[in-house]
Amino acid sequence: MVNIDDVYQKVLVLANKEQRGYITPQEFNLFANQAQREIFEQYFYDISQFSRVHGDSGEYSDVIHNINEKIAIFERTSGFTGGSFNGSANDLYRLGTVMYNNGSLGSIEVEEVQQNEILYINASPLTRPTLNKPVYVRTSNTSISVFPGNITTVTCTYVQAPTVPRWGYFVVANKALYDVNNTTNFDLHQSEESELVYKILKLAGITMKSPEVVQVGQTLEQSQIQQEKQ
Repeated sequence: MVNIDDVYQKVLVLANKEQRGYITPQEFNLFANQAQREIFEQYFYDISQFSRVHGDSGEYSDVIHNINEKIAIFERTSGFTGGSFNGSANDLYRLGTVMYNNGSLGSIEVEEVQQNEILYINASPLTRPTLNKPVYVRTSNTSISVFPGNITTVTCTYVQAPTVPRWGYFVVANKALYDVNNTTNFDLHQSEESELVYKILKLAGITMKSPEVVQVGQTLEQSQIQQEKQ
Protein backbone atom coordinates (compact mmCIF):
# COMPACT_ATOMS: atom_id res chain seq x y z
CA MET A 1 0.00 0.00 0.00
CA VAL A 2 1.26 3.49 -0.89
CA ASN A 3 0.40 6.43 1.35
CA ILE A 4 -1.50 8.92 -0.79
CA ASP A 5 -0.52 11.95 1.31
CA ASP A 6 3.18 11.19 0.77
CA VAL A 7 2.58 11.08 -2.98
CA TYR A 8 0.55 14.31 -2.98
CA GLN A 9 3.17 16.24 -1.04
CA LYS A 10 5.96 15.07 -3.37
CA VAL A 11 3.91 15.99 -6.44
CA LEU A 12 3.24 19.45 -5.00
CA VAL A 13 6.94 20.03 -4.31
CA LEU A 14 7.93 19.09 -7.85
CA ALA A 15 5.08 21.02 -9.48
CA ASN A 16 5.63 24.15 -7.39
CA LYS A 17 9.35 24.27 -8.04
CA GLU A 18 10.14 27.57 -9.78
CA GLN A 19 6.46 28.56 -9.35
CA ARG A 20 5.26 26.13 -12.01
CA GLY A 21 1.74 25.80 -10.60
CA TYR A 22 -0.58 24.30 -8.00
CA ILE A 23 -2.59 21.08 -8.17
CA THR A 24 -5.94 21.13 -6.35
CA PRO A 25 -7.07 18.09 -4.34
CA GLN A 26 -9.85 17.46 -6.86
CA GLU A 27 -7.38 17.42 -9.74
CA PHE A 28 -4.92 15.30 -7.81
CA ASN A 29 -7.56 12.66 -7.02
CA LEU A 30 -8.47 12.37 -10.70
CA PHE A 31 -4.81 12.05 -11.69
CA ALA A 32 -4.17 9.59 -8.87
CA ASN A 33 -6.87 7.21 -10.06
CA GLN A 34 -5.66 7.46 -13.67
CA ALA A 35 -2.04 6.83 -12.68
CA GLN A 36 -2.89 3.84 -10.50
CA ARG A 37 -4.95 2.23 -13.28
CA GLU A 38 -2.17 2.76 -15.83
CA ILE A 39 0.43 1.14 -13.59
CA PHE A 40 -1.91 -1.72 -12.66
CA GLU A 41 -2.90 -2.51 -16.24
CA GLN A 42 0.71 -2.33 -17.40
CA TYR A 43 1.51 -5.37 -15.22
CA PHE A 44 -0.47 -7.68 -17.49
CA TYR A 45 0.98 -6.21 -20.68
CA ASP A 46 4.53 -6.62 -19.34
CA ILE A 47 3.99 -10.23 -18.26
CA SER A 48 2.64 -11.09 -21.71
CA GLN A 49 5.52 -9.28 -23.40
CA PHE A 50 8.34 -10.85 -21.36
CA SER A 51 6.76 -14.31 -21.42
CA ARG A 52 6.96 -14.33 -25.24
CA VAL A 53 10.74 -13.84 -25.27
CA HIS A 54 12.45 -16.76 -27.01
CA GLY A 55 15.81 -18.30 -26.16
CA ASP A 56 17.59 -17.30 -22.98
CA SER A 57 14.99 -15.36 -21.02
CA GLY A 58 16.87 -15.51 -17.72
CA GLU A 59 17.37 -11.76 -17.71
CA TYR A 60 13.59 -11.32 -17.61
CA SER A 61 12.88 -13.89 -14.89
CA ASP A 62 13.30 -11.42 -12.03
CA VAL A 63 11.11 -8.88 -13.84
CA ILE A 64 8.27 -11.38 -14.21
CA HIS A 65 8.69 -12.49 -10.59
CA ASN A 66 8.50 -8.88 -9.38
CA ILE A 67 5.39 -8.18 -11.45
CA ASN A 68 3.67 -11.32 -10.17
CA GLU A 69 4.49 -10.21 -6.63
CA LYS A 70 2.77 -6.88 -7.29
CA ILE A 71 -0.27 -8.58 -8.85
CA ALA A 72 -0.52 -10.98 -5.89
CA ILE A 73 -1.76 -8.07 -3.76
CA PHE A 74 -4.96 -8.12 -5.81
CA GLU A 75 -5.52 -11.89 -6.03
CA ARG A 76 -8.69 -13.16 -4.39
CA THR A 77 -10.87 -16.28 -4.20
CA SER A 78 -14.64 -16.19 -4.56
CA GLY A 79 -17.31 -18.07 -6.46
CA PHE A 80 -20.09 -18.10 -8.99
CA THR A 81 -23.49 -19.30 -7.78
CA GLY A 82 -26.15 -19.80 -10.42
CA GLY A 83 -23.75 -18.27 -12.92
CA SER A 84 -23.40 -14.95 -11.10
CA PHE A 85 -20.21 -13.73 -9.45
CA ASN A 86 -20.52 -13.73 -5.66
CA GLY A 87 -18.40 -10.59 -5.15
CA SER A 88 -19.01 -6.96 -6.04
CA ALA A 89 -19.76 -6.21 -9.69
CA ASN A 90 -16.86 -3.73 -9.72
CA ASP A 91 -14.50 -6.13 -7.96
CA LEU A 92 -13.62 -8.60 -10.70
CA TYR A 93 -10.90 -7.34 -13.03
CA ARG A 94 -9.58 -10.62 -14.45
CA LEU A 95 -10.92 -14.11 -13.96
CA GLY A 96 -8.34 -16.78 -13.13
CA THR A 97 -8.94 -20.50 -12.55
CA VAL A 98 -12.49 -21.83 -12.15
CA MET A 99 -12.81 -24.98 -9.99
CA TYR A 100 -15.67 -27.39 -9.32
CA ASN A 101 -15.80 -29.67 -6.28
CA ASN A 102 -16.77 -33.12 -7.54
CA GLY A 103 -17.06 -34.87 -4.20
CA SER A 104 -14.78 -37.92 -4.05
CA LEU A 105 -12.72 -36.70 -7.00
CA GLY A 106 -12.01 -33.41 -5.26
CA SER A 107 -11.53 -30.15 -7.13
CA ILE A 108 -11.68 -30.27 -10.91
CA GLU A 109 -10.70 -27.35 -13.11
CA VAL A 110 -13.51 -26.06 -15.30
CA GLU A 111 -12.16 -25.30 -18.76
CA GLU A 112 -13.11 -22.06 -20.50
CA VAL A 113 -14.49 -22.30 -24.04
CA GLN A 114 -15.77 -19.63 -26.38
CA GLN A 115 -19.42 -18.88 -27.02
CA ASN A 116 -19.16 -19.99 -30.65
CA GLU A 117 -17.73 -23.38 -29.57
CA ILE A 118 -20.25 -24.52 -26.98
CA LEU A 119 -22.95 -25.49 -29.53
CA TYR A 120 -20.59 -27.90 -31.29
CA ILE A 121 -19.16 -29.21 -28.02
CA ASN A 122 -22.64 -30.05 -26.72
CA ALA A 123 -23.67 -31.64 -30.03
CA SER A 124 -21.21 -34.53 -29.90
CA PRO A 125 -21.24 -37.35 -27.30
CA LEU A 126 -17.43 -37.40 -27.49
CA THR A 127 -16.97 -33.74 -26.53
CA ARG A 128 -20.11 -33.11 -24.48
CA PRO A 129 -19.21 -31.72 -21.01
CA THR A 130 -19.55 -34.05 -18.03
CA LEU A 131 -19.17 -33.73 -14.27
CA ASN A 132 -15.61 -34.98 -14.71
CA LYS A 133 -14.84 -32.63 -17.61
CA PRO A 134 -16.95 -29.49 -17.18
CA VAL A 135 -16.58 -26.29 -19.21
CA TYR A 136 -17.81 -22.73 -18.95
CA VAL A 137 -18.37 -19.70 -21.17
CA ARG A 138 -18.21 -16.05 -20.20
CA THR A 139 -21.60 -14.36 -20.61
CA SER A 140 -20.57 -11.00 -19.12
CA ASN A 141 -17.80 -9.56 -16.96
CA THR A 142 -19.46 -10.97 -13.83
CA SER A 143 -21.36 -14.02 -15.07
CA ILE A 144 -20.59 -17.40 -16.60
CA SER A 145 -22.55 -20.42 -17.83
CA VAL A 146 -21.25 -23.80 -16.66
CA PHE A 147 -21.85 -27.06 -18.54
CA PRO A 148 -23.27 -29.52 -17.68
CA GLY A 149 -26.06 -27.39 -16.28
CA ASN A 150 -26.45 -29.32 -13.03
CA ILE A 151 -23.25 -27.68 -11.74
CA THR A 152 -24.63 -24.63 -9.96
CA THR A 153 -21.69 -23.49 -7.80
CA VAL A 154 -18.03 -23.13 -8.68
CA THR A 155 -15.05 -21.46 -7.00
CA CYS A 156 -12.68 -19.15 -8.81
CA THR A 157 -9.48 -17.24 -8.36
CA TYR A 158 -9.52 -13.71 -9.72
CA VAL A 159 -7.66 -10.43 -9.77
CA GLN A 160 -9.45 -7.63 -7.97
CA ALA A 161 -9.58 -4.17 -9.47
CA PRO A 162 -7.73 -1.54 -7.39
CA THR A 163 -9.82 0.70 -5.16
CA VAL A 164 -10.20 4.29 -6.33
CA PRO A 165 -7.68 6.34 -4.29
CA ARG A 166 -8.70 9.58 -2.60
CA TRP A 167 -6.76 12.27 -0.78
CA GLY A 168 -9.31 13.26 1.85
CA TYR A 169 -9.48 16.86 3.00
CA PHE A 170 -11.53 19.56 4.71
CA VAL A 171 -11.37 23.27 4.00
CA VAL A 172 -10.33 25.87 6.57
CA ALA A 173 -9.90 29.53 5.54
CA ASN A 174 -9.99 28.50 1.86
CA LYS A 175 -7.15 26.04 2.41
CA ALA A 176 -7.46 22.26 1.95
CA LEU A 177 -6.16 20.35 4.97
CA TYR A 178 -5.45 16.62 4.98
CA ASP A 179 -8.20 14.44 6.48
CA VAL A 180 -6.81 10.98 7.22
CA ASN A 181 -10.26 9.70 8.22
CA ASN A 182 -11.69 10.43 4.78
CA THR A 183 -8.74 9.08 2.80
CA THR A 184 -8.23 6.01 0.63
CA ASN A 185 -4.60 5.10 0.00
CA PHE A 186 -3.25 3.51 -3.18
CA ASP A 187 -3.59 -0.27 -3.32
CA LEU A 188 -0.33 -0.68 -5.23
CA HIS A 189 2.90 -2.21 -3.91
CA GLN A 190 5.05 0.23 -1.93
CA SER A 191 7.72 0.14 -4.63
CA GLU A 192 5.34 1.97 -7.01
CA GLU A 193 5.38 5.23 -5.02
CA SER A 194 7.94 6.97 -7.24
CA GLU A 195 6.21 5.99 -10.46
CA LEU A 196 2.89 7.25 -9.09
CA VAL A 197 4.52 10.61 -8.35
CA TYR A 198 5.99 10.88 -11.85
CA LYS A 199 2.82 9.82 -13.67
CA ILE A 200 0.65 12.23 -11.67
CA LEU A 201 3.16 15.02 -12.22
CA LYS A 202 3.05 14.40 -15.96
CA LEU A 203 -0.77 14.46 -16.01
CA ALA A 204 -0.79 17.64 -13.91
CA GLY A 205 1.63 19.33 -16.30
CA ILE A 206 -0.70 18.66 -19.22
CA THR A 207 -3.62 20.23 -17.34
CA MET A 208 -1.52 23.24 -16.28
CA LYS A 209 -0.24 23.58 -19.88
CA SER A 210 3.27 23.49 -18.49
CA PRO A 211 5.72 21.68 -20.83
CA GLU A 212 8.39 21.87 -18.12
CA VAL A 213 6.29 19.91 -15.62
CA VAL A 214 5.36 17.35 -18.29
CA GLN A 215 9.01 16.96 -19.23
CA VAL A 216 10.09 16.49 -15.62
CA GLY A 217 7.42 13.84 -15.10
CA GLN A 218 8.31 12.00 -18.31
CA THR A 219 12.05 12.06 -17.64
CA LEU A 220 11.72 10.79 -14.08
CA GLU A 221 9.17 8.15 -15.14
CA GLN A 222 11.39 6.78 -17.93
CA SER A 223 14.37 6.69 -15.60
CA GLN A 224 12.33 4.73 -13.07
CA ILE A 225 11.08 2.23 -15.68
CA GLN A 226 14.58 1.61 -17.05
CA GLN A 227 15.93 1.06 -13.55
CA GLU A 228 13.23 -1.51 -12.76
CA LYS A 229 13.82 -3.50 -15.97
CA GLN A 230 17.61 -3.69 -15.81
